[in-house]
Amino acid sequence: MSRRDDYDRTRGSDAQRRARLRQAGLEARSMRRERGVAERGDTGKNSRTRDTRASRETDAITTTFLTRRSAIAAVFGITGFAAVVRLLDYQLMNAEKYRQQADIRRLSNITLYAKRGTIYDRNGNVLAASEECRNVYVNPKLIKNKDKAVAALVEILGEDEARVREICNKETTFAYIRRQVDMDDAQKLEDKGIAGIEFEQAMKRVYPYGKLASQVLGVVNLDNEGISGLEHYYDDILKGTNGSIVRERARDGSFIAGGAYKKEPAVDGTNLILSIDTTIQASAEEAMELGVAEAQAKYGSAVVCDPTTGEILAACSYPTYDQQDLANARYEDMNLRIVTDAYEPGSVFKTLVAGMGCDMEVINPDTNFYVPAVVKAGDDDVHDVDNRDFGMDMTLREILRRSSNTGMILVGQTIGADHFAEYLKAYGIGEPTGIDFSGESTGIVRARENYDGASVAAMSFGQALAVSPVQMLRAETGIANKGIMSVPHFLKAQAGEEIDWSKYQKRAISEAAAEQISSMMQTVVAEGTGAAAQIEGYTIAGKTGTAQRAGVGGGYEKGNNMASFLGFVSPEDSRAMVYITLDGTANMSAFAIKPFRTIMQSAIDVLGIERDA
Repeated sequence: MSRRDDYDRTRGSDAQRRARLRQAGLEARSMRRERGVAERGDTGKNSRTRDTRASRETDAITTTFLTRRSAIAAVFGITGFAAVVRLLDYQLMNAEKYRQQADIRRLSNITLYAKRGTIYDRNGNVLAASEECRNVYVNPKLIKNKDKAVAALVEILGEDEARVREICNKETTFAYIRRQVDMDDAQKLEDKGIAGIEFEQAMKRVYPYGKLASQVLGVVNLDNEGISGLEHYYDDILKGTNGSIVRERARDGSFIAGGAYKKEPAVDGTNLILSIDTTIQASAEEAMELGVAEAQAKYGSAVVCDPTTGEILAACSYPTYDQQDLANARYEDMNLRIVTDAYEPGSVFKTLVAGMGCDMEVINPDTNFYVPAVVKAGDDDVHDVDNRDFGMDMTLREILRRSSNTGMILVGQTIGADHFAEYLKAYGIGEPTGIDFSGESTGIVRARENYDGASVAAMSFGQALAVSPVQMLRAETGIANKGIMSVPHFLKAQAGEEIDWSKYQKRAISEAAAEQISSMMQTVVAEGTGAAAQIEGYTIAGKTGTAQRAGVGGGYEKGNNMASFLGFVSPEDSRAMVYITLDGTANMSAFAIKPFRTIMQSAIDVLGIERDA
């Protein structure tokens, strides 16, 4: 066979093979189509399920993508909105508030204390004044050498080392070491130039006469505020208005050079002139210290006034205290007892009762009474101090001269309960006097509707009611001042202007009645129970008093008396009245007369009261 024949045979075979392959492909495709038709017919549901599942997966992927993108967008949107709102809050709506809060954190506000007004006595002597000092504090964050700082504070200020070290180790930028340090000591400390030890301006009260009139003057606290006495009563006038310095601080508490600075100057307080006389005041305090000791009393008080004006020339209680040594002061010794205490006045009150009857014109100094040895006051038997066992005739003058309790009961009965109650009001008994001093006791006085069978009888000789010494003083000025009561007071002038207290004067009884009582009080001193009160060359009108003190369980305690004496000099035109009380003594009124004479003599000398013609 030729190659051509072989080629043709091979080529034919190839063509046949290709033909067979095409045929096979056609058959395969045909079978797949048939199988697809069958599958679509027999298993259409599964096919659709697969398609649905695929579609859902695609949708889920798409949805998840969109949800995440939306969430992220929402977060950014909310955050942006909040930031805008916060920005608006800072810059527009509450800008001022946030500025103030920021200022508080970085600005230091230092108080510039006003200088309290100076208090003078009636003669221009300084009783209380303010002087500049320094408050010493530390900024622990600025202290570089704590041992050096502690040593300096202990050395110069005398502070406890452990306490100072504890303060210097605090996590703060401000802590006081001591307030109101004298300028000399503050300067010594400042000269050391120790970082972290700092100073602020301050004021402190000084008393040139020491503890003289301490109960009258009172005290101020570390913030320059009056807390007792006249310092408290006139605090609004004395204190002035504090100023301030605002300075900018760094984070460590140090001041920033060239930083914010604003100064508001302080406005000093107003000066006051009191009616007190330092010489008479000193005499009164010395006399009462001695009087309390001699009478073995718990307390003693004295007050001196001009009955025509009410000006108080001296006032004190003993024991007293030193306002510059409060650590050792007792609270009760800070009280001015002529104002704060109330007690049964005893026989001094008899002068007021006699004044009632004379003003009513139902009795006069020469009115005669038959006075039994014993007179009933309700269910109680009342005797005179002489314990006589017989009755006797007495004029009103004699009743006062002898200080007869039984005789005064008869006088009270003559006046009657209704009139008695009316005159108590006229005298201001049981009511505030108007004195310029805090803590006044108004006493205890029964209302008319509460009187019982013993009320008028007991009150007629100074029992069954309680009054403060200043109430008695005011009522008695009505006797010394021709029937017109003056308000006891301390303030004489303010900012150089005299204060007019005369508008508060009030008539209690007639001038005639007052002169009659004054006359009988002169008899008491000239030849009666008050004879020891005589001062050579001067006419003294006065009245003794001894009242038993009520016990805690009721009734009167034996050996616990209130001994007293009230008197005034030159009754025709009196310029000095002195009232002495000794509380908690077993002794009688005679022990109150000795300090009376000492103090009255001082008043006579200081005021230049002329001797009798």
